[in-house]
Amino acid sequence: MKLYADLPATRLRQLFTDALVVVWVYAWIRLARWLHDLVSKLAVPGRELEGAGTGLADSLSNAGRKVDRVPAVGDALATPFTSAADAARRLAGAGHEQQVIVHQLAVVLTVAVLAVPLTLVVFGWLPLRVRWMRRAAAAAALRPAGAGRDLLALRALAGQPLRRLTALDPEIAAAWRRGDPAAVDALASLELRRLGLRPVDRPRAPSRP
Repeated sequence: MKLYADLPATRLRQLFTDALVVVWVYAWIRLARWLHDLVSKLAVPGRELEGAGTGLADSLSNAGRKVDRVPAVGDALATPFTSAADAARRLAGAGHEQQVIVHQLAVVLTVAVLAVPLTLVVFGWLPLRVRWMRRAAAAAALRPAGAGRDLLALRALAGQPLRRLTALDPEIAAAWRRGDPAAVDALASLELRRLGLRPVDRPRAPSRP
């Protein structure tokens, strides 16, 4: 797998694009974390409510147990404390539920903020980058051998703009059909340059019949 091009201009452009994507993803992750922390602060009242309710319920329960020990009237005196303790526990439960809702909201907002930029990277930039790496690796492997250069030349004839082909030679196709090594090298170099790769070593100008 080839990560970067051989030609300086193409390699510099790839490095700049990769760095830009990394900064882009990092910036959105930082924004998502900031938003998560901001929303999570809404859970502070719920935590305080839960703590206060739990503490109040424990205190009332302890008081009710002590009052319950009073002979004859203990049960009657403990009932209000028990009821108040139950109410305090419900208050603590409401505080806990508020925290759960805030946590879920923070997670949903974080995912929503990250969804679009990460989708653009994963389904937009990344497939193009991987496709280039595969094509560049295959082209670089074909470059040294004569048969590989023939394939690169054929790819150039099929995919390169006509103006670039005629700039090599108006009869470049005919020269390729004759198997002219110079024409094959020139076409292969044209295709390699399109991928940002080093061309065939010292390609010669196509010869005329």
